[in-house]
Amino acid sequence: MKILVTGGAGFIGSNFLHYYAKKHDDYEIVCLDDLTYAGNFNNIIDLVKDKKIRFVKGNIVDRKFVFDLFKKEHFDLVINFAAESHVTNSIDYPDVFFMTNVIGTQVLLDASRKYKVARFHQVSTDEVYGSLELDDDVTKFVETSPLKGSTPYSASKASADLLCLAYYHTYNYPITISRCSNNYGYYQFPEKLIPLVINNVLNNKKVPVHGLGEHIRDWIFVDDHIRGIELVLEKGKLGEIYNFCGDREIPTIEIVNCILEKMGKNPKEWIDNVPDRLNNDKKYSIDSTKAMKELGWKRETEFEDGIDKTISWYTEHKDWLDAITSGDYQNVYDDWRWSK
Repeated sequence: MKILVTGGAGFIGSNFLHYYAKKHDDYEIVCLDDLTYAGNFNNIIDLVKDKKIRFVKGNIVDRKFVFDLFKKEHFDLVINFAAESHVTNSIDYPDVFFMTNVIGTQVLLDASRKYKVARFHQVSTDEVYGSLELDDDVTKFVETSPLKGSTPYSASKASADLLCLAYYHTYNYPITISRCSNNYGYYQFPEKLIPLVINNVLNNKKVPVHGLGEHIRDWIFVDDHIRGIELVLEKGKLGEIYNFCGDREIPTIEIVNCILEKMGKNPKEWIDNVPDRLNNDKKYSIDSTKAMKELGWKRETEFEDGIDKTISWYTEHKDWLDAITSGDYQNVYDDWRWSK
């Protein structure tokens, strides 16, 4: 089995590679990543050095490059983690998000079809379903809920999902899609909430909170999400979508307070309320019943345990954070390449 993992130097992709390379050491795994600002070769350099995976640098939008790679490698499975994912950046640079998230997905699908890849899995997000009101304690989005992405990011991911489904229905091409709630855990770029809070505390900086921090998100530990993807690959029905959530919906301010208190800080002294971003979705809520019933998936990590593990990991890997803060992480790939 030869697998292509796109976006494997990012947060969820790198965690998937560490898990999959250890559990499936008989597979040949290739990681394709363009190492844009949130792609961090430090996340996977040990896997590359130990020859657990092979790394290829390149952009999924580059059609000739992608087709040449597929022609050469003869992949059996493609798992597409590659995406621009920072919502605020999507508001400022929507064109970048549509190029990577939509055109990039189309290029991968076209190459997969042409070179007869047996299966294509698209990693998506709960944000494609849109936002709920803060006081809506009844509605949970399921896999058949209408798509109502309300930011350039979520609209681009919804477009990519529809493209995948179109290839399944039009060409009978074997695809599956998974949608997850907010992930947290190891190797997450510190522009995202949880590592941002931890990194700021470690560097004696206040923590910015949009508005009053009342926006609600569901949080899933990245390991639980990865096991869900594995089950989709093993048991998922072609043409189907599967939701994965942590079943823990928490306002942003409570997340920040929790981390600050666990790190021995008084939230009143460490929080800096900043203006809310444009069209900030109020609440996301999804249902994982389908994945539990059809795949046998279940969440194994309680939020309290997961957040303790996460704080400990970043605290013990402050050098990893410092390399991002200084920008040195962007030199790691070139240093490795020239040292070979």
